[in-house]
Amino acid sequence: MSKELPEFFINLNLPMELSNVERKKYLQKIRIIKHLYFNGANTNTDICNTFNISLPTSMSLLNQLVADDLVAKQGRGESVGGRKPDLFGLKENSFFVMSIHIERFQIQLAILDNTHQVLFEKNIRTIISKDFDIVNVLHQHATELIAESDINSDKLMGIGISMPGLVSSEDGKNFTYFLKDHQPQNLQSEFETKFNKPVAILNDAKSACLAEFRFGLAKNKNNVLVLSMDWGIGLGIIMGGKLHMGSSGFAGEFGHIPLVEDGALCHCGKRGCLETVASGIALVKKAKDGIVAGQHSILKEMVNDDLDNLEPSVIIEAANRGDQFAINVLSEIGINLGKGIAILIQIFNPELIILEGKIAEAKQFITTPIQQSINTYCMIQLKERTDISLSKLGKNSSLLGATVAIMDHIFKQQITAAKAQLN
Repeated sequence: MSKELPEFFINLNLPMELSNVERKKYLQKIRIIKHLYFNGANTNTDICNTFNISLPTSMSLLNQLVADDLVAKQGRGESVGGRKPDLFGLKENSFFVMSIHIERFQIQLAILDNTHQVLFEKNIRTIISKDFDIVNVLHQHATELIAESDINSDKLMGIGISMPGLVSSEDGKNFTYFLKDHQPQNLQSEFETKFNKPVAILNDAKSACLAEFRFGLAKNKNNVLVLSMDWGIGLGIIMGGKLHMGSSGFAGEFGHIPLVEDGALCHCGKRGCLETVASGIALVKKAKDGIVAGQHSILKEMVNDDLDNLEPSVIIEAANRGDQFAINVLSEIGINLGKGIAILIQIFNPELIILEGKIAEAKQFITTPIQQSINTYCMIQLKERTDISLSKLGKNSSLLGATVAIMDHIFKQQITAAKAQLN
């Protein structure tokens, strides 16, 4: 990570001559800020209970943060018998985060504020590959977006980047895409040099999982699977109340379990992967093949006879308009997904499975065949104890997850540094 101290933390003021007591207060203030960032406005009592400190101490710390112009009163909380308590939350536009979500055919860039709202965004149509110059491309477009947004770049805390492929967040490398001389680049280091800001990279499915864990249906749950259903299929695993990464950071390559004997060739190099029959790519291929074979559908008209413009969203729209061919194709994808999910349920015994991504937007057209397939292939004792829900975070889940990754890292850095300065 970059060693440059973000302006936000400079504003908290930690001169070297401070006493050990003042340094401890500084550490407590960082922890409170982190808590407010991830959980929203809290009362003084909430802060007191969360950090096991006295009410006067927590009130004093909150008042100091108000004086630092970092925290403000934001209405009142629920009454517990007396007058409603004040709510304290981070002041609007205290800081910003750049979030970048790389897909196979598109790159989404956004600037979010400290309340997790997308303030500015930009979408780039492209096709990523092993030799794609991702560092310079992203730096160019990110710089343009920052300039267009007219935000104070000193308040930009860092950049979180989610991307497909085998990603090691610890090493800062993608072992599938963006290779130099057939070797993975240290993307994190190269991005930090370009941006002169802290940078975190992570797999897109894990990014969506982080967002669900912090802000979505997985919050405060211990054993949850988050299934990302986009052009590919990815899996985020929450085990024992923590995101499970695996020994190399590659846990969750669900889309590449073998499902079809001697099946189609997958881009990973193997045949018959789940992704070849149950992903956005598989959905579009099935639809194209059916139309070419003479199937009647409004899909052809919807893309003006140019099947290269066929995307999952178009097929879902056709299904919503009652197109039976589109409904049938989605159903096939759902049945195959259900087979794979049945395997996951029997391995992980999760309390909840969250479906998110482009394919999840098909709603009942995908969830019904998934459930039917699970009923067929999963042990009844396990499936009855697993809830399956559609994500409520919308299209920006991976963007939110990338902000979680970078802010988690920045807060960890600052807390570690503050602890090191305590005598």
